[in-house]
Amino acid sequence: MGTVGLSFGSATSGQGFDVASTVTQILASEKAIETPWNNQLTALKAQDTVLTSLGTDLSALSTSLQALTDFQGVFSAKLGSSSNTNVLDLTSASATAVAGSHTIEITQLAQTSSNASTAVSAANDTLSGTLTIQGHTFNVDSADNNNTLSSLSAAINSADIGVTASVITDSSGSRLSIVSGTSGAAGQLTISASLTDASSNPVTFPSGSGQVGQDANLKVDGVSVTSPSNTVTTVIPGITFQLLALSTTPVQVQITDDTTSIGTAISSFVSAYNKVIGDINTQEGKDSSGNPEPLMGSPVLAQLQGALTGSLFTGAASGSIKNITQLGISMNNDGTLTLNADTLNSALNSHLADVTGFLQNSGSFGQTMSTTLNNLGTQAPNGSIYLAQQQNAAQETALNTDISNEETLLSAQKTQLTNELNTANQILQSIPSQLNQVDELYNAITGFNPNPRG
Repeated sequence: MGTVGLSFGSATSGQGFDVASTVTQILASEKAIETPWNNQLTALKAQDTVLTSLGTDLSALSTSLQALTDFQGVFSAKLGSSSNTNVLDLTSASATAVAGSHTIEITQLAQTSSNASTAVSAANDTLSGTLTIQGHTFNVDSADNNNTLSSLSAAINSADIGVTASVITDSSGSRLSIVSGTSGAAGQLTISASLTDASSNPVTFPSGSGQVGQDANLKVDGVSVTSPSNTVTTVIPGITFQLLALSTTPVQVQITDDTTSIGTAISSFVSAYNKVIGDINTQEGKDSSGNPEPLMGSPVLAQLQGALTGSLFTGAASGSIKNITQLGISMNNDGTLTLNADTLNSALNSHLADVTGFLQNSGSFGQTMSTTLNNLGTQAPNGSIYLAQQQNAAQETALNTDISNEETLLSAQKTQLTNELNTANQILQSIPSQLNQVDELYNAITGFNPNPRG
């Protein structure tokens, strides 16, 4: 225990001393041992904050690179266009589409079969008889509770026979409309009716009241094909288009690679890389107050910077693309990157297959850098950031244990000191009384009277 200079005043004053403040002063010197531990904890937690930020940025960099190395990423995206969007509208081009041009002629649009009954005076008029749709017969009578247009429509829909029924009302009355659930010729309706209304008038389904189910007829690159729907999905792999009208001249459909999205993805990668390098550069200096940054001098910074810089110049070439400079990427003096959009666009437009291979082939730049990033981030068990965080966590645990143990010891010392000093204080406070007792005893023995009467 350290030496603490304390003043208790006059020993014979009987005033004693402040036990609580005295204990605090004595223990203050003991508690000082925790100061370097707490300072180290503060430094480690500051490092943890930076490591977490670096881990987040490395993860963002890895994600931006994955968009380029993923076989189903931006390099697989396609764009499509139609020379006459009033006749044919291109709705989607998936990753399975192949860049190229197609000629399409449309000679017949697909139709969905439909029919409607003759009119009755009102939707709630009573009907009777039978109605057969697609081979399914409905007995129309009150016993089956389907003897009005409305209830008969509901019964047809509940039967789930591949058609949709509804009641259409206009100035001439109400009709039962039947629409096939299957477009094209395969969905052609077969309806036979033996129905009468409340006035015994026949209710029929004239053949000319709806439309015939028919397939679309078209030629694709000179080959005649049919489609049951005007939404065509299987004729050209990966391409979906909508037939809107008959063509008077062939429609040109152009499928191209989405180089714009590829360029945007490469730009995002460069920005994410620069964010990581910028954070590393910041940690190598001092803050605005002149204090070292939390990771200044840390070997993890050198490891990150060396691995990232080295990964830019690794990986096998792919055809005409041998390094990142051919993609318009150059390195600045501070380690960050600059992207030349013109150089990149030229590479994408002239050597797209080679650019793809440079990022996606086995052993390529893209695949090699992906491996590097996996070894640098927060991935267990070997990521550089992960290992640094684990090391800090172990030190923090040890320091917190030391502090906790010291606090336990100080708490016991406080109790002991308080008891001992309370006893001492009581003795000091009792000294005047004890002196009085001695004086009285002396006077009694000697007969001395300190206060004689006149």
